[in-house]
Amino acid sequence: MAVALVVVLVGVAVWVVGFTSALGVRTVVVRGTDAVSQDAVLAAAAVTTGTPLIRLDTAAISRRVGRIPGVQHARVSRSWPHTVRIDVVERSPLAVLPRGPAFWLVDADGVLFQQVPVPPDGLPRVVVAHPGPADPAMRAALVVIGSLAPTLRRMVQVVEAPTPDSVTLGLRDGRTVVWGGPGESAAKARALGPLLTRPGSTYDVSTPTVAVIR
Repeated sequence: MAVALVVVLVGVAVWVVGFTSALGVRTVVVRGTDAVSQDAVLAAAAVTTGTPLIRLDTAAISRRVGRIPGVQHARVSRSWPHTVRIDVVERSPLAVLPRGPAFWLVDADGVLFQQVPVPPDGLPRVVVAHPGPADPAMRAALVVIGSLAPTLRRMVQVVEAPTPDSVTLGLRDGRTVVWGGPGESAAKARALGPLLTRPGSTYDVSTPTVAVIR
């Protein structure tokens, strides 16, 4: 009799938890958004009120939210008894890409995730033939930008990369930096800082141990 009662109680508990709204979704909490709207996250998440928490496919929700252009990734968790939490990590712009009369924000992975009419202050423009995450020249340009200290990065107006091994920087004061390929970018960035205190129009750090000023 006791065993039968336990089986019945377990069955009722499973039914309540997994097939009724007694422990279902009542609230969806979104955290970590700034540029991305919470409404966009909620729409992408598509969580139906009343769905039993135990039956939520949190991985699928995370994937749907992660497809929002400005979202780098999202973590979805249950908070019993009635809440779903969505923690969003937004993409951070590293550069801007000119496209017609507007600009696209670009993150360190080369993803174009938001169009803006005016480029934000302090972000360099990237000029490549085939922009996108898979383009080697784009990746090289972003590695170079990422290697620059913030003070140096703010001095850069444009980064041109006709090929991955021919990156050049155009500074806001009109000077040019010949960078070459993305290899040894940390050493090149260290060499460039002191060089820019000296007069010149072109600074070649493609071989950082023998940098040249012209």
